[in-house]
Amino acid sequence: MAPERKSAYAEAGVDIDAQDEVLDQVKELVRSTRTAGVLSDLGSFGGLFRPELSEIAQPILVASADGVGTKLRVARMVGDFSSVGRDLVNHCVNDILVQGAVPLFFMDYVGAGVLQPKAVVQLVEGLAAACRENGCALLGGETAEMPGFYDEGDYELVGFVVGLVDREKLIDGSRVETGDLLVGLPSTGLHTNGYSLARHVVFDKLGLGVGDPLPGSAAGKTVAEELLTPHRSYLTSLRPLLDHSGLHALAHITGGGLTDNLPRVLPDKTRAEIKVGSWEIPGIFHLLQEHGEVDTEEMFRVFNMGVGMVLVVEPAAAGEILRQLRQAGEKPFPMGTIQKGASGVVYDLPPGQ
Repeated sequence: MAPERKSAYAEAGVDIDAQDEVLDQVKELVRSTRTAGVLSDLGSFGGLFRPELSEIAQPILVASADGVGTKLRVARMVGDFSSVGRDLVNHCVNDILVQGAVPLFFMDYVGAGVLQPKAVVQLVEGLAAACRENGCALLGGETAEMPGFYDEGDYELVGFVVGLVDREKLIDGSRVETGDLLVGLPSTGLHTNGYSLARHVVFDKLGLGVGDPLPGSAAGKTVAEELLTPHRSYLTSLRPLLDHSGLHALAHITGGGLTDNLPRVLPDKTRAEIKVGSWEIPGIFHLLQEHGEVDTEEMFRVFNMGVGMVLVVEPAAAGEILRQLRQAGEKPFPMGTIQKGASGVVYDLPPGQ
């Protein structure tokens, strides 16, 4: 009997059977995120979702798209893609949260040179876990195998979230006033930004491997544990405060750091004045600055520097908001004020920095 002939598409590098195997394994993961609004199953040409609008006077959809960036390179080096799905969902959820929106559903795109079912399932496991934690549905997505475009072993992971807010509860920075206080919430590390520079310092300059202890880590973390710590979601902690009249704005501190993200929610002719030293900057940032020979100004524009979210708060409401945040398990810290001046961020640095 003649051997079974390999399909022309498989000879070109695309394995449709591998895609089907992935689809079979992720269906249950997707079903685990199902919410009341979902009307379709995975495999439809489009995802169907019916939002509950009975208690919303003027519904506004808020959407955001993002990717994981070169943090995926670290996941590949470790051989573990289980955390980066969480990164993606949480990043996108935070992006719409700052406008007062609660997520409805999420959709993803996974691209690869050669699909390896185990890796793809790990990616989707992280997506599904974060969707469940944030109360949104993983409504669908796309998996593409493109040899010659992506290298074998490489993966691309991007996605978008759609959320909902009542227009009268929209948070857009229009209520920000001079004298408002800035309250920071801690990040869990690098989150998903600055990895090109971080990888250069850790792997190229320091010559560390993913299993090596991270110098200066108080928790005794390895390089892999530190660099793959998931980007956290702030939804659970902030959701009870979205209706609070004293909350004037929120800023998600991602690419561009405090320097570029805070001005996005400030009115014209106002600036953020930040007292550096009012929170503890995690050791990973000190390591990157010292061994990467990065000046302080650039550090605050590339990395979050330990601040994942900033609340702009009316001074009279600050005590109550801080109390609610602490009750939610947060460790908030006052870190500055809003003042008149040219748009931007001014840092009050400790002597010698």
